[in-house]
Amino acid sequence: MALSKVNFNSINATPTASKFVTFNADADGLAAGDVGGALTLISTATASSSATLSFTSGIDSTYKEYVFRFYNMHPENDDQNLFFNMSIDSGSNYNVTKTTNYFRANHNENDAAASLNYRTGEDLAQATGYQKLTLGTNNDNDSGSSGILHLFEPSSTVFVKHFIARVSDAYGEPSNNDTFIAGYGNTTSAVDAIQFKFGSGDIDSGVIKLYGVS
Repeated sequence: MALSKVNFNSINATPTASKFVTFNADADGLAAGDVGGALTLISTATASSSATLSFTSGIDSTYKEYVFRFYNMHPENDDQNLFFNMSIDSGSNYNVTKTTNYFRANHNENDAAASLNYRTGEDLAQATGYQKLTLGTNNDNDSGSSGILHLFEPSSTVFVKHFIARVSDAYGEPSNNDTFIAGYGNTTSAVDAIQFKFGSGDIDSGVIKLYGVS
């Protein structure tokens, strides 16, 4: 199979934060294209001995994807899991039925142990409870959890509500957990609110930012 000649003169746009360079077979070379991923900040929630952090507005049909970025979520109590749940009634109830999967990589600070495993005790199968995002966050002064949660097309009244998350968590011995969670809210009703909380005690401090992805 013959390879197409790359014509660098065909690149007539300068890549920026919202551009990338792609192969264009029709143009027999490279072209600049849109990444389709500009973030628009919708709201910010800051914890201060807060029982929960909830987003009850701004999640609608404006965007196909919403991103929650959380920074240094610090639990009041030691060894606490961070959870989230979805609502279809503007936050009156957080009880959307979910099916999910959960795995993690773990490595101790003293290098004594490391693992990569699927965590059946943390996944959900058609359950309405809160989905676990972390696995025992320390409440040491310098500890916490930071990560990202993507929610796709929550306003759809046709499709279930897919989400993926990844979190870095200061845990246990101490060690680091790198957790990966994915699943869907099994509802064709529009999801319009999200709530975060620790399993026990307040969110001592932390920031969560909600973005829309254009």
